[in-house]
Amino acid sequence: MSPAPEPSPPPAKTNKPYKGFVAGVFSGIAKLTVGHPFDTLKVRLQTTTAARFAGPLACLTQTLRHEGVLGLYKGASPPLVGWMFMDSIMLGSLTLYRRLAQDHVFNRASHPHHDHDPARPLPAHGHGLAGMLAGATVSFVAAPVEHVKARLQIQYAADKSARRYRGPVDCVRRIYGAHGVRGVYRGLQATLLFRGFFFFWWASYDLLSRWMRERTSLSTPAINFWAGGLSAQVFWLTSYPSDVVKQRIMTDPLGGSLGDGVRRFPRWRDAATAVYKESGVRGYWRGFLPCFLRAFPANAVALVVFEAAMRALPE
Repeated sequence: MSPAPEPSPPPAKTNKPYKGFVAGVFSGIAKLTVGHPFDTLKVRLQTTTAARFAGPLACLTQTLRHEGVLGLYKGASPPLVGWMFMDSIMLGSLTLYRRLAQDHVFNRASHPHHDHDPARPLPAHGHGLAGMLAGATVSFVAAPVEHVKARLQIQYAADKSARRYRGPVDCVRRIYGAHGVRGVYRGLQATLLFRGFFFFWWASYDLLSRWMRERTSLSTPAINFWAGGLSAQVFWLTSYPSDVVKQRIMTDPLGGSLGDGVRRFPRWRDAATAVYKESGVRGYWRGFLPCFLRAFPANAVALVVFEAAMRALPE
């Protein structure tokens, strides 16, 4: 979910934090356009067993047969709006946290081992730390957006009148009416855990982009594309099991006056245990293929758009 400012030491190069927030809006739109169909398949596979969908291809063909192409874009409205804000907050806060880490942690004037040098690049683990903090920051917006998106994505009826929720607004209204703010924010803790893995995303993005600048003759947009896509794969390889558990929690019945069934997973541990009991270790990787296929193009394009906007916006 997410690009970054000038690939190497950008925190020292831009004094306008607003640029990260504005560029993130364009990044979010690009990511949704390319990635949402893959995301729908991923969520459906994560929240069902092989009895319903034998694999990604079966999920795709059944969705197209029964719901048409628009079935792949179910639940797109929340992220269409949400991801614009999410990527704006994510990338704007990433820009800010990188600068704070550069000025006050890794390159502060009182550092015992070196003098203050504004041109010194932020180390890879500094980028990772900034990414982890940005992931925690955006989780408070991402949790309700992803919660609503997931519940809409698992509505399999082609006929809208047969679905529990008519759309994102109706979904929020009904959940809030039955369970209040806590119900809308169902899965926040799981979201915070999942987005903590942004450390690996942004640390690997810095390492890859730095290596490509030094060892290849690729243009800046090409470096943004390849480093963005490959670092997204690193992120999903490290975080995917936590995402499976998160989706189980977010699609678990809320119960009560909502009338959607009986809650199965009061705690994160209950959902993690259920996945293991159902499918063993393989259960934590169910739906990984569409996620892996989505990660590269969606995030590579989003990062190219973000970096281009960062360069185009005035200082």
